[in-house]
Amino acid sequence: MAMAAKALPSYLYSSNSSNSSNSSLRFRYPEFKPSISPSKILRIQCAKRSERKGKLRYPSEKKKIKLKTKTLTDVKNKDEGFWRLSKLGVPVHKDPGKDYLGISDALLEEIAKVLEFPVASMLPPEVFTVIRKSFDSRKILKEPKFVYTVDMDVKKLLDLEPRMWDFVSQLEPEVGLVEHMLHEKVTGDLITIIRDFQRTDAEKGLEGDHSIFSGDSCRFGRMKKPNIVVVGSGPSGLFASLVLVELGAQVTLIERGQAVEQRGRDIGALVVRRILQLESNFCFGEGGAGTWSDGKLVTRIGRNSDSVLAVMKTLVQFGAPPNILVDGKPHLGTDRLIPLLRNFRQHLLESGVTIKFGTRVDDLLVENGQVVGVRVSDTRHELHSSSQNLGCDAVVLAVGHSARDIYEMLLSHHVELVPKDFSVGLRIEHPQELINSILYSTFATEVQNGRGKVPVADYKLVNYVDEEDSRTATRSEETSRSCYSFCMCPGGQVVLTSTNPSELCINGMSFSRRASRWANAALAVSVSSKDFEALKCHGPLAGVEFQKEFERRAAKMGGGNFVVPVQTVTDFLENKLSVTSVPQSSYRLGVKASNLHELFPPHITEALQHSISMFDKELPGFISDDALLHGVETRTSSPVKILRNVDTYESMSLKGLYPIGEGAGYAGGIVSASVDGLYAGFAVAKYFDLFKGDIELILGKAHRHTGFVKY
Repeated sequence: MAMAAKALPSYLYSSNSSNSSNSSLRFRYPEFKPSISPSKILRIQCAKRSERKGKLRYPSEKKKIKLKTKTLTDVKNKDEGFWRLSKLGVPVHKDPGKDYLGISDALLEEIAKVLEFPVASMLPPEVFTVIRKSFDSRKILKEPKFVYTVDMDVKKLLDLEPRMWDFVSQLEPEVGLVEHMLHEKVTGDLITIIRDFQRTDAEKGLEGDHSIFSGDSCRFGRMKKPNIVVVGSGPSGLFASLVLVELGAQVTLIERGQAVEQRGRDIGALVVRRILQLESNFCFGEGGAGTWSDGKLVTRIGRNSDSVLAVMKTLVQFGAPPNILVDGKPHLGTDRLIPLLRNFRQHLLESGVTIKFGTRVDDLLVENGQVVGVRVSDTRHELHSSSQNLGCDAVVLAVGHSARDIYEMLLSHHVELVPKDFSVGLRIEHPQELINSILYSTFATEVQNGRGKVPVADYKLVNYVDEEDSRTATRSEETSRSCYSFCMCPGGQVVLTSTNPSELCINGMSFSRRASRWANAALAVSVSSKDFEALKCHGPLAGVEFQKEFERRAAKMGGGNFVVPVQTVTDFLENKLSVTSVPQSSYRLGVKASNLHELFPPHITEALQHSISMFDKELPGFISDDALLHGVETRTSSPVKILRNVDTYESMSLKGLYPIGEGAGYAGGIVSASVDGLYAGFAVAKYFDLFKGDIELILGKAHRHTGFVKY
């Protein structure tokens, strides 16, 4: 396993910056008006967009500001360690393509420019390692290019080519472009990290307080393992289970849905015969809701942090392709997630984890304010009559944000829940060829259904809507909200994510090649407690009721039987319903032409209209007769946060309960949920004396409040 982890080394630091700045254009007004003094010059200044500040800044803008304020230190030993060279741009026609992760001749030419070395062919390729490769097709470029981040091993370089010292000695750090690292920092996969530390303890003969790991639980007497129940086999539940079993806990993993093999058959029955299995569908089952999705591994919690790298390398150990460690926008696709999850499951089973599929948690067993077990039932029986009690020492609650019955059960035990901001909207679908053409222009032919030199085109859009942009906004309403593209699935399809036949909600998914004829993305508008109250939704589950209201409206609008209401973008902008047929959709259960203005309150609809118009300015052609809006997308993130201690991860109101992941309101995707489960696993292990150290010293500081990000 250690060898696999080092196949494509990844390091901890990467930066991006831009020195470009906006400037106002000034024009001299013709001096022919007699009323104006000849010595006076009139200037017409173009309107300047107000500067975004604070939370309104894009993540990329925040990163640029951080880089500008970063101070550089002089490098004393330039012939030691590693130099990181960033923003090395290789034009498409010179690059071997998106799937090539080695050192090409064209990349050596760009490296030579940074080193000011005259003969690129003399540079030994083996001293360089590609850390990141992404594709840049912005219109400001003369030609799209691949952008690389490369690490240079100085000692190896000078051993192979001593004459390079004159050029290395001239290198100076430059923020976001050239950085020096004295030591190579390589994070292993999670299993290797834990076992290496355990091995180190054993080799040093450390015992008691000197060891950070312990095979025995002091709280239960020697040789007795704590019994931990993990509820939910999504990313957070899987990684929490992995950490706990590796540290010596007795783990029972409970999943209401089915293993991926049976889950695939249940989803097939839904798509072909409209049979919705309430406990095994696009939301419930092994791997969580992300299994039948795009499998995106992008994250905002630190792409190069030790914890994220540990998660990514663990995924590689279980079957993910090694290029996810280098790809600027890594993704897996459902077809790669399924075998990965099987491997993950097999490892847990071999390590001693008991896995119960088709088992729903109906209640917590509580004594004296402490969780002592769970009551479960077999979901394969319609009446759930085969309930039983399972005793345990702690419960790690890793359910998804669609497990609404769990929220209600927690309230019955007076667990503290609070409503959380999230987003709602519509899913827009275009022909993928149109998106390729908009973003790549003449290079669109290089996509070749996911097999070409360049990746299938995707986009990421955001717009702020405030009182000046909305005709009906009043001072009593929220002064600003964001509308952004969410979960963009290039070469994908629109799928049903309902968990109740009377409610209708949708999402997007794609396979690894992203070879579908369609591109889809949610256009989501941020909503908050003010919006919930306006719809007369109150209490801890106000956001859940808010979601249900629009899902019921969408189901009614579609006419039932999981038919989705749709409207062309042009009709939506004009608030009209054409009698002509709508464009073909990738959604396989049928669509019905509808007026989607009847779904949301006016301020949300107008935010969508205004934002679509703004997106068309950024991507001309985004407004198209072939673009189709689908309703409704409501489950962008959890509408609830289960309050927990920031250090111990334990519920603030019920001892022995550890709410984690996306359903608890602390994650927003596969990677962040995995990281949350990882840290929670160590926190639980520490409570039971299975781990005595500080995980943040090993994997860095845990990220807080990742459940929802306002652009």
